[in-house]
Amino acid sequence: MPEKEKHPLPFFLPQNAKILMLGSFPPQQKRWSMAFFYPNFQNDMWRIFGYLFFSDKNHFVDLPAKKFRETTIREFLAAKGIALGDTATEVVRLKENASDKFLQIVKTIDLIDVFRQIPQCEAIVVTGQKALETILSLLDHPKEPKIGDYIEVHFQQRKIRLYRMPSSSRAYPLSLDKKAEYYKAMFHNEHLL
Repeated sequence: MPEKEKHPLPFFLPQNAKILMLGSFPPQQKRWSMAFFYPNFQNDMWRIFGYLFFSDKNHFVDLPAKKFRETTIREFLAAKGIALGDTATEVVRLKENASDKFLQIVKTIDLIDVFRQIPQCEAIVVTGQKALETILSLLDHPKEPKIGDYIEVHFQQRKIRLYRMPSSSRAYPLSLDKKAEYYKAMFHNEHLL
């Protein structure tokens, strides 16, 4: 039986956070190019951000070192008011890879505690199916938004927009440009782009 694995990263929660982006769980550390969210150099999240906000998919990429510019990413997210985390705090990997379909979630985040730390947050953005299923269970909400769309949910006396975005993993069968279109619409709707 595989061992339980605790989440290795603290949430990134700027005080001015208007949106909270949630994935499921990081890949194994041997796949990291930095000690931050979406660390796998093959993941397109930071290329999507660069493409949308700077018209340069490599804005957050250090190509010679094959890693992401963690400090630049953190500063950008703090300035924009974008918080990051994952829906699971403890998992069992059923296979030696980063695929969500082989993640068994043992313990989920304490969403009440997270929202207490970001009082201005009005939207949750999930970046994959496993994250969506987990957050819907925490919100006790049976309805799923379509990819690229959102639904309104009530949580802790707040009305929250819950967005469902396509995964930024290259395993997800959509080009970077197409994925970016979904994220662009969401960022526009949240007045961040």
